Amino acid sequence: MPADLIIDAADEVAIRQRLTLVALGKRPADRAIRVGRLLDVCGREWLDDQEIVVSGRRIAWVGPAGAYPGEVAERVDRSHLSAVPGFGEVHKHIESSHLTPEWEAALVLSRGCTWTCEASHEFSNVDGANNIEFWLAARRAGIPAKIFPLPGSAVPPTAYEWGGGHYGYDEQRGFLKEHLNAVGLDEVMDWPAVWNPDNPSHDRLWGMIRATFEQRGVVEGHAAGMKAIDDLNAFAAAGMASDHEAWTTAEVRERLRRGLFVELRPHSLPEILKGLIEGGLQDWSQFALCTDDRSCSDTLRLGGTDHNVRLAIEAGLPPEIALQMVTINPARHMRLTSWVGSVAPGRYADLVLLDDVARLSIAEVWADGGQVSEGRRYTGPLPRIDWPEWAQRTVNIGREMTVADFAIPAEAGRTTMNAAILRPFHWADDFITMELPVKDGEVQRDESRNVTKFAIVDRFSGEGRTSKMFWLGTGPRTPDTALACSMGHDKHNIWVVGSSDAAMALAVNAIRANQGGWALVREGRVAATVRYEIGGLMTCRPAEELDAEMQALYAEGARIDWMYEPTYSPRWWAGFPERLAFATLTCAPWRWVLVAPSPLAPDGFVNVSTGETHRLVW
Repeated sequence: MPADLIIDAADEVAIRQRLTLVALGKRPADRAIRVGRLLDVCGREWLDDQEIVVSGRRIAWVGPAGAYPGEVAERVDRSHLSAVPGFGEVHKHIESSHLTPEWEAALVLSRGCTWTCEASHEFSNVDGANNIEFWLAARRAGIPAKIFPLPGSAVPPTAYEWGGGHYGYDEQRGFLKEHLNAVGLDEVMDWPAVWNPDNPSHDRLWGMIRATFEQRGVVEGHAAGMKAIDDLNAFAAAGMASDHEAWTTAEVRERLRRGLFVELRPHSLPEILKGLIEGGLQDWSQFALCTDDRSCSDTLRLGGTDHNVRLAIEAGLPPEIALQMVTINPARHMRLTSWVGSVAPGRYADLVLLDDVARLSIAEVWADGGQVSEGRRYTGPLPRIDWPEWAQRTVNIGREMTVADFAIPAEAGRTTMNAAILRPFHWADDFITMELPVKDGEVQRDESRNVTKFAIVDRFSGEGRTSKMFWLGTGPRTPDTALACSMGHDKHNIWVVGSSDAAMALAVNAIRANQGGWALVREGRVAATVRYEIGGLMTCRPAEELDAEMQALYAEGARIDWMYEPTYSPRWWAGFPERLAFATLTCAPWRWVLVAPSPLAPDGFVNVSTGETHRLVW
């Protein structure tokens, strides 16, 4: 019998042949699970007193209890519970949990999530060659969660970045042809490269889109900041099938009118759903709920996919429609209905058993035909994976970083110099300009005006190439203090912000020693670190252990005076600047950004919409 962990066409035929005979009662089944009610998500109706017959990891037969004609090795009575399909994530970066896939599965399975479309441009930017193998390794080892990787379009995110991965036509075609678990192209983020033939990434991106069409995969979109009707029409015309970046009801309606599948994220979900309900929307089949990014700390506190469903119900959506948005709707969109999305023959035997549907109270979760949780406690298999060196040794800086790496020299004889300045989530056409003081031949910060220093350190070449400039409204005011992290969307070079060059060097060296994670230097000493030893993005340990380390980092961060000024993003707030990890994004609607030094941006300062570069000080 095939292991039935990774989808393979030849194995699939053998599995379906067996299921056919089991469904007819001509071969014995492994298990029958009796439930009080079963939600048919295809017809949005509850069926009373149903039985789900399982063979191997799959469902063979569904119908009224007691009606199955064959023999069953084990009967399970859950007639006091209501069954719905295992929840699916249409768009999620598993890396954002900062747990390796097997530990992330242990965290989210008990919260109902049994399958994930992995938005795979995070680890792929660290090690593109081994990316698909990384995501399939945990499943091959036996985790009950299904992972469907979508190779990343943003590898690299723009033509002005480089590092651990580079995907184009050949790579995408190979991934989709060789791996049936790979289902499409991850969110196309570099919109200027799509529409502008002169953009240096134009041919690479269209090559990936072509390869995806050839293999009948799904091209996922990313329409951040896109509001103009002409742009939305062009976006859909280019082949983008979805968007998860809408923030308002009006934006959602415009996307629906252009045929886009809308993936709603929690931070904007309540407002959008209330607006759509008030507007009388009748057809919800073009929607899914998606997590996108969520740390393990937030999942422990809020929940996983179940949290998204509860938000939708609280916003006024009937539970049955909210459940369709994490089951059949995303499965249809991703063309995965043969395997997931419903409690039906041929699908994986993934069930969420509820003791209160309205409150979405989860009593048990079943995956691959076996029970994997009791309440919030995970009880399923947890294989221990010995991750290879290519996953563990990804911070390649072949030397100690020094104070000189972060200095910004001034022109001889100058007492002040003009400086180009950014702030977090700076989506303006022009950068900010300020006159800054010069001391001992170097341009200085100005804490009195909320100006500090920000740097990106290349962690791929071995050379530790560093770009640095001044930023406004972020970073520490406390002397000799710095914060650094190896998770910097989407290229995941090391970013560091600090009140002194020595503190910045110390923080980066601490990350280098740990092979990734966070490092906080306070007043000249390392005060806290968090270890992300896998890819510089994740750690191979339980969620509770990582959360404890993060809480220690937050506690130390609370002892620091952080600069703050509001910016364009409503998700940029005062205090510990954790979201600086997202402020290094280079996709639309960003214009001027700081990246690691590259041939097209030698100082790292570039407008990714136009390709224009500029001096950092003058």
